[in-house]
Amino acid sequence: MLTVTVAGAVISSRAAEWRPLWLFLTLLLLGLLGDRVHARTGGMRLSAGLTIVGLAMALLGPAPAVAICVLSRVVDALLTDGPALRGRRLALLWNLSMSINVLAGGLVIRAAVEAGLSRGSTGFAFVVFGAISLANVINFALAATWIRARGGPPLRVQLRRDFLPVIPWIAAPNVFAAALAMLYIRVGPGSLMLSLALLAAFYALLVQLLSSQQRGTELERRTLQLASLQVGVLVTMVRTLSLRDKFTARHSAAVARYATAIARAAGCSDEEQRTVHTAALLHDIGKFAFPDRILQADGPLEENDYAIVRDHPVNGADLVRSVEGLEEIATIILAHHERVDGNGYPFGLRREEIPALARMISVGDVYDVITSRDTYRSPVSEVEAIAELRRVADTQLDAHFVELFVAILESEHLGFTHTEAADFEAELDFEQKIRELARPRAAAGAAG
Repeated sequence: MLTVTVAGAVISSRAAEWRPLWLFLTLLLLGLLGDRVHARTGGMRLSAGLTIVGLAMALLGPAPAVAICVLSRVVDALLTDGPALRGRRLALLWNLSMSINVLAGGLVIRAAVEAGLSRGSTGFAFVVFGAISLANVINFALAATWIRARGGPPLRVQLRRDFLPVIPWIAAPNVFAAALAMLYIRVGPGSLMLSLALLAAFYALLVQLLSSQQRGTELERRTLQLASLQVGVLVTMVRTLSLRDKFTARHSAAVARYATAIARAAGCSDEEQRTVHTAALLHDIGKFAFPDRILQADGPLEENDYAIVRDHPVNGADLVRSVEGLEEIATIILAHHERVDGNGYPFGLRREEIPALARMISVGDVYDVITSRDTYRSPVSEVEAIAELRRVADTQLDAHFVELFVAILESEHLGFTHTEAADFEAELDFEQKIRELARPRAAAGAAG
């Protein structure tokens, strides 16, 4: 490809295209400087150099433009990697061969002029813009091919991730180069320096913008890594709790199923259903701090143990709140033992002061406690449980959510096997659910 490029430039070269010599030397110097002003997006590098080369394509011809491009890339490689290039000779060779895009663009402009298009006309400006844009596309295709060959992502991924987002920043200097060529032809050399200064300012702004975007991407990545680590801690704690007390693990899974069914019946969105499901799975995580005499109690607790029990919503909420993105879930956990009559704990909230999703969890919590077979109490039947739910409706529990749950029990026979640990694992699968909830919130926080 490099051989074809060099041969094409030599064969197509015309002496008149290298004049005036000062213009060629000026564009060469600007091309060398332009390649030092660059920014990266993904594996792609954007620099002012190609815009200068595009100007050479329009004002001189394909051969001088190729010469400027090749010399700029050689000097840039020497300044970047040292005289020996330290193993990057193949990369340099590939970059030089990519000059074929400049040859193609220059030949397009020349063909248009030889076909009768007047230099300085509006049509000439459009041809210059199109030729430089064609060179951009070829440049991207070749660079993406190199990245893919070196183990990078597929071309379509690079197109979507690296090329499409920066099209405005590629098109703008192309328009500018076409306008600059027109200005030079109509006004003269005096316009060149001023316009190129503006072009340099544009690329300096581009470098700052893309650098800021890269810093934001890195911050988002680190934020998500931290959230993943924190989620792992929660997962480990809940699984450790399940080893100490199978009832708590199974109970959490049952309440998650019940609360999600209530949320669905209440018309909650999919996100709200995922939120209540995760909050229910984690609602008793504060019990991790319980001593074994409380966790494994087979009868009513001593009075001094109740103070420890009443702290578990606060302890659980504090643990979950440590994961960025799970603040709403922490708020729900904090309120799951509040009562609508204001006699609950830890804050004595009343009615709508209690989050709706927490009130749903409370209904499922009470139902599972009185119907399960693995507490010190004797389980009651579904009919007796429904009667108990209605008895405490509008005092302990939200009456509306009680009736929604009763309707579900009567119509769908929603149930849960209380004796098999497999049910906990099947319902649980909550590590991924927590990550899904934490990820968008953490990403939004990083972007903000």
